[in-house]
Amino acid sequence: METYADWLRARGDDELRALLSARPELLAPVPADLTALAARAATPAAVSRALDRLDRFTLAVLEALLVLPAPAGPDALAATLDAAPGQAADALGTLRRYGLAWGDDTPNTAPGVRQALPHPAGLGPPVREVFAGYSTERLTDLITDLDGEEPRGFADAARLLGRLTELLADPGALIDDAGPDARAALDQLAWGPPVGRVADARRPVRTDTATTPIERLLARGLLAAEDDRTVTLPREVALHLRGGRLFRDVPAEPPPLTSATEPRREDVLVRAAAGEAFNAVRLTEELLERWGLDPPPVLRSGGLAVRDLRAAAVLLDVPEWKAALLVEVACAAGLLTRSGDLDGEWLPTPAYDLWLMRDTAGRWTELARGWLKSDRAAGLAGERDDRDRLINALSEAMVRSSAPSTRRAILDVLAGAGRGVVVDEDALRTRLAWLRPRRGGPTRDRLLGWTLREAAVLGLTGFGELAPFARELLAGDDPEPGLEKYLPAPVDQIVIQADLTAIAPGPLVTDLARELALAADVESTGGATVYRFTPESIRRALDAGRTAADVTDLLTRHSATPLPQPLGYLIDDVARRHGHLRVGVLSSYVRTDSPATLDEILADRRAGPLRLHRLAPTVLASGLQRTDLLDGLRAMGLAPVAEAPGGGVIVTRPDAQRAEPPPTAEIVRLRPDTRSDASMITAAVRALRAGDEAALHGAEHARQAPSGEPPRSPAMATIERLRAAVERGGRVWIGYLDQQGQASSRIVEPVRVEGGFLTGYDATRAAVHRFALHRITGVSELDDAS
Repeated sequence: METYADWLRARGDDELRALLSARPELLAPVPADLTALAARAATPAAVSRALDRLDRFTLAVLEALLVLPAPAGPDALAATLDAAPGQAADALGTLRRYGLAWGDDTPNTAPGVRQALPHPAGLGPPVREVFAGYSTERLTDLITDLDGEEPRGFADAARLLGRLTELLADPGALIDDAGPDARAALDQLAWGPPVGRVADARRPVRTDTATTPIERLLARGLLAAEDDRTVTLPREVALHLRGGRLFRDVPAEPPPLTSATEPRREDVLVRAAAGEAFNAVRLTEELLERWGLDPPPVLRSGGLAVRDLRAAAVLLDVPEWKAALLVEVACAAGLLTRSGDLDGEWLPTPAYDLWLMRDTAGRWTELARGWLKSDRAAGLAGERDDRDRLINALSEAMVRSSAPSTRRAILDVLAGAGRGVVVDEDALRTRLAWLRPRRGGPTRDRLLGWTLREAAVLGLTGFGELAPFARELLAGDDPEPGLEKYLPAPVDQIVIQADLTAIAPGPLVTDLARELALAADVESTGGATVYRFTPESIRRALDAGRTAADVTDLLTRHSATPLPQPLGYLIDDVARRHGHLRVGVLSSYVRTDSPATLDEILADRRAGPLRLHRLAPTVLASGLQRTDLLDGLRAMGLAPVAEAPGGGVIVTRPDAQRAEPPPTAEIVRLRPDTRSDASMITAAVRALRAGDEAALHGAEHARQAPSGEPPRSPAMATIERLRAAVERGGRVWIGYLDQQGQASSRIVEPVRVEGGFLTGYDATRAAVHRFALHRITGVSELDDAS
């Protein structure tokens, strides 16, 4: 008799690739052979994940297969579900592709499906199963009450169950006899779930002693006691209550998508989305630049403090939920991480510096991919969990395992809606309920609202409609060309005005933006950014080590207009007073070349809290720390600088800090995100076939490597040859060192070279392996080796 594993073995390579593409979790790791693949596909976790991917109609077809008597072909299924035979046949094809149904002529459910769906179509077990746990004495009493006389002959359980099945085949009279209140209890279980909780369910009860509605149902066999607290509605009774139907209403086609508003012109839509995309990149850069200089601490719970999130929102001039989203996206994209395990800080990573080197479209692509893959729900920030504990941004409490799949499903529905359809949120919720019926609930409803809101903020949608470049991102294509032409080009020119302001007519190049952030304060943002020069901002640039000439030269080179005279006076005036006073540590001291200046300080009543006393005509000492003394003198309108022990000036602006991400952190790389790697699946199918052959014919079936010493080649040449083999799809002969340093020869069909590893099909082991590149001694073409 053919088994599930035999059926898989008889599938073609294309069908196996389709199965592994639909259920990629079966490849982690690659099974040894097809028998192992069949066993893994039947595990509860694997079956449950496959069921979660089915739409409502396909799931109903699978449930009908479990309920209807075999054989149940497309015609029978179509009649049961009130659908066309072609629709039922298509659903069966989907179930076979997922490996949830098997058999070429008569469809059978795969192993593990019945256990994963204990109540198919909301129905309980049939009478023979649900009463199988009853003793012969209780079955005899039950049949005696229903038949009016005690069964004759030997009390055989199988014979009694058969008679009880006959009596309950048409339970209408028994239901009427139980009374309207008992019928109401049955109606609550009729459409599932078919189980209920009652106290002392196994108590002995007869029709003449039953008083409550539940007792009357138990005495007539309309409910069966599973244990002391659980009763189950038999399948035959439920079908009678439903009028013979398995489902109330299961549409074979997805619900239509209704439009919420009138569509906008495509150019308006794209420009709106591109504007939000640019804004998301700008805000992320502004936040990480600040945190690189002044990083917030990591809470003991591992998250970001509420006050730090609120400070980030004030800095960016956005609501707190939007600040939480930007923080989470930066972390998901590998641009932000925590430093250390204890008393750490939230710092940008080295990947952030590489991110800054890309253009705006490239930066947005990395942020969008990080958001799509993230399993964190930014909308939870600031809420409370089931223990009434605050959920902080960047904490583990933000993780929701269903977030990436739900987010992707929502965007796929928007992409499938077509151009000009602004999908109504209620229609979108109804469509999702049909597409993924097992993943519903309050969490998905909340994720739906958050996803729509976050997609708009990140620029994937404009006016509720998916942007064309976002469609390219979801399809795995490069979205950068489609986005770049709608983004403002970075500029290296500003317009400096006589009122000590500068206008940046677009996004500034990175170097100019950093320098201008030192010398001026942002006054307003929008299509253009307005900066204002103040004595404090000029002093900030001087404190960072810039000279007056540096600042003047920078502004002169990048100004589209001549440098206004008032700004030149401001720079010269601040620079003339800057560094006139020197502050050190005694705890601290003040030094100047002008005794008259110190006389003025001591005579000023505002200097009282500074606890100054004169050590020499040009030196004052203080009991305050140097930073406190600097702040106090600056509050008096002076412009001191910090002095090193050798007399040099200390640059008081801290250097930007960086933190290495932990080894487990996944950083979004630049390659398109594919949910299943076709080359890996092809290699896995080859390995499964080879494993089957090895199991049948022994290990000698595996191909032998060429004789002789393993090949040797320079490291760079090795990598280049492996990459060339990946591109052309050929096999190579490699030398490989194991952990003990022993060299061996392998014949490998390379699939991928990245992250310091070669992944490919090892023909000498008939399996897919990962090889560390630093352990590969060399590469040789098979033709060369021969």
